[in-house]
Amino acid sequence: MPNLTHDRLAENPAPAIRAYLGGSFDPVHKGHLQMAMYVYQHLLPITKQQQRALHVSLLPNARSPFKNESTNPKHRLAMLKLATLNTPLQIDELELWQAPPVYTIDSVRTLRQRYPHDSLIFIMGMDSARSLDKWKDGLKLTDYVDLWVFNRGGFSDSDDHLFNITTHLADKKPTMQTLANLQTQLHAQLPIEMQNKTTDSPAELVALPTPTPTQTQADSGVLKNPHQGRIYIDPRPISAISSTQIRKQLQNLGNQPNIMPSAEAQITSIPSINDIIGNTESNPFAKWLNPAIYQYIIAHQLYSAAQFR
Repeated sequence: MPNLTHDRLAENPAPAIRAYLGGSFDPVHKGHLQMAMYVYQHLLPITKQQQRALHVSLLPNARSPFKNESTNPKHRLAMLKLATLNTPLQIDELELWQAPPVYTIDSVRTLRQRYPHDSLIFIMGMDSARSLDKWKDGLKLTDYVDLWVFNRGGFSDSDDHLFNITTHLADKKPTMQTLANLQTQLHAQLPIEMQNKTTDSPAELVALPTPTPTQTQADSGVLKNPHQGRIYIDPRPISAISSTQIRKQLQNLGNQPNIMPSAEAQITSIPSINDIIGNTESNPFAKWLNPAIYQYIIAHQLYSAAQFR
């Protein structure tokens, strides 16, 4: 006798859960992967219980509207592929090949149209969330997706600090009370218009859709899940790593005075891959970058004066 329940599930699978971490990934570093993996690991038990597919993707942009230049997309994509090897993370090229500037609001509208019934989550740091009122239609993001906001220590890639990860709060174990207090403080940093959309539970972001009888495919620009449009502030601190500062540090090393030709000087002046792997205490690149990413940067002379000659 056929399994009618199984057949119905196969014909009408539960809506998937899709989470996206956007950024320039210039270069992709361990802080990016830490955020994406936190979300994946937290959502995986929920998706198994609900028998739903889970997709957590990195969403590289063509070029940030707030930045004048960025590394060639083919290099950033190659580094992302190296970084996500042997991980459950995926890469979505939706924005990568578009002519800049590409705005997040346009991307989330496209994703909502592409996946009208799925739970959609956009991952970002608090440094971005607190400035959403300055983005193009940033306050309307929650019309299309939920937000999962991480505490990045109050820093962003535009800060002129070289972060000391060894002393960052991410290396400590804050108490539950500390995290609760921090969550309250972070809530107050959101734009006022978005503070009433927060939730204490990430599970609320992925509640199963309950569409009304009048909803149709034509409604794809409207949220299908009444629980969507919420914001979860994750108080767990993550490594406050700055792609901007990684680039600057690599440029500083590559620009050290040397009588050799520029390309050769770049390769010899930056620590070797063996030094990176074996000397994690004195060389911060081991804490910031996957060794394969570091090797790629050296091999292609990225983030150095030689790159522009």
